Amino acid sequence: MSQVQAQALPEHQTSTPHPEHDEPRARTPVREAWPPRPGSSGAWPPGQHAPGQRSPVQSVPGPGTAGRTSPRDGLGRAAPRPAPAVSGRHILVVGADAGDGLSHQLRRHGHTCTRAAHGGAALQAYGGADLVLLDLELPDLDGLEVCRAIRSVSRVPLIIVTSRESEIDCVLGLQAGADDYVTRPFGIRELMARIEAVVRRTQWQPAAAAGPAQEIRHGGLRIEVGSREVTVDGTPVTLTRKEFDLLCVLAQHPDTVVPRRQLLQQVWGDSWSRRTVDTHVSSVRGKLGNPGWIITVRGVGFRLGTV
Repeated sequence: MSQVQAQALPEHQTSTPHPEHDEPRARTPVREAWPPRPGSSGAWPPGQHAPGQRSPVQSVPGPGTAGRTSPRDGLGRAAPRPAPAVSGRHILVVGADAGDGLSHQLRRHGHTCTRAAHGGAALQAYGGADLVLLDLELPDLDGLEVCRAIRSVSRVPLIIVTSRESEIDCVLGLQAGADDYVTRPFGIRELMARIEAVVRRTQWQPAAAAGPAQEIRHGGLRIEVGSREVTVDGTPVTLTRKEFDLLCVLAQHPDTVVPRRQLLQQVWGDSWSRRTVDTHVSSVRGKLGNPGWIITVRGVGFRLGTV
């Protein structure tokens, strides 16, 4: 093409830059290309924002959501919702191999934990717990005995957590007084759900069902478990803490001979001598005003009498 013809061509055809020889054209930043903000202060009116800029709060469409807003971050994404509040409970973990793993997981879910490696320690600590997780494999006592002992004097929620998987073990555990039976290995979410279900059942019991357990009557003997008060034919009787616990265990099994070993485990945590039981029984007899209230079955234990 001649020089004259090139000059006759339209300007936009002759001025097209060549990528290898010409400098790239400078670009105007997007924000500088926005139209000027109205008003002398440069601020946009309420409810308006510059073109291309996301509003920090956007409406959430859908039925029944008129007027609601969903918080957004700087990139326009929905802000993360806060984690739901956890209703923490004090859980007693009983068992030599319960381990720090289970306690750690419980703490991560907002609970506080107390560990008891032995059955005797569990019988002393269950009173301050909101729930008990009990392993059946204990170094000093059989887990079923511990379960029966706790259930005989307390309504604290109790879940057996064990590696015994047979049906008969599950049946025996539930018959011993456990509220639930969980076998290892288990998922922590399943255990959390079972804990909440057990606590919910115990808390929602009708008042009429919970009432009789708070008062024990046997002839002229009346025991108020909640207030720890004892009367005989209307006369108040002052007992020490251990004396009350001893009498309460016997009164909850009025037609049963309670062995000395069971009394030691439930009242003293198996940490005292057999002579301790005899001494306290003698003291309770004297305070009740008649030795016939507690009958000795030689070689076995004691049972509650009728005067």
